Amino acid sequence: MTLLWPLLFFAFLGATVAAWLWGPPLATQWRRRRVRRQPFPAAWRDILRRRMPAFAQLPTDLQLQLKKHVQVLVAEKPFVGCAGLEIDDEIRVLIAAQAALLLLNRRGSEFGPDCCHYFPLLRQVLVYPGAFVVERSQADDTGLTHDSRRVLAGESWQQGQLLLSWDDVVAGAADPADGRNVVIHEFAHQLDQQHGGANGAPWLGRRAWQARWAAVMAAEFDALRLRLSRGEPGLIDAYAASVPAEFYAVVSEHFFEQPQALAAGHPALYRELARCYRTDPLSW
Repeated sequence: MTLLWPLLFFAFLGATVAAWLWGPPLATQWRRRRVRRQPFPAAWRDILRRRMPAFAQLPTDLQLQLKKHVQVLVAEKPFVGCAGLEIDDEIRVLIAAQAALLLLNRRGSEFGPDCCHYFPLLRQVLVYPGAFVVERSQADDTGLTHDSRRVLAGESWQQGQLLLSWDDVVAGAADPADGRNVVIHEFAHQLDQQHGGANGAPWLGRRAWQARWAAVMAAEFDALRLRLSRGEPGLIDAYAASVPAEFYAVVSEHFFEQPQALAAGHPALYRELARCYRTDPLSW
């Protein structure tokens, strides 16, 4: 009996630690399974049909995946209207559907527990009617601080907020082949920020893949800057040459919206993005 109490104590302690570690992820998985079992609302299907032509281009299995991801994102992520914009299902569904493109074919075995799939650092999506102004204070080389104002269509903050212009969300969804999609761009930043500051290197699941990604992305980034310095035309926008994080977000837009052109002009880059996103838009 003397030895039994220590054994019971350590068994209880182990069970308590296990519940603390696994309880929230398991509860999240259970809640998400319940959400995904619900029928996809007919009104939401109508939103995708009217607003997002790219949805009809997806294979049937990916359409089903995307709809289930939309249900989870709408259930979990608060959407907040700014500057007088009233949030409705059209706003929630259209943003969530474009963000869900980045989540297709992801599996828990490679990306950790199920609770890590849905942009875990994102706490709320702030939606403005149109382009919005962001004020910044920056120090120059002499140490003096200057205030600046920038007009933006979207921005992703590591603190858990993502800002979008509704006008630009609608425009990005309406033309799925122009290579410009603010939702894809900003949610790519969210993936990039998931394991630290945005640096253009989202976690791919394997260290060997990270090394190859870094080599290809660095080479493509340098090639873009060289092309721009020579004034030569090309597919990838000049904004991508600002920093590696923006390069990754911009080429993600091209990957989903202009896969033929990206694969033809930048085959190594296309292969890395296909590995990152676990999908191949050339086959859609």
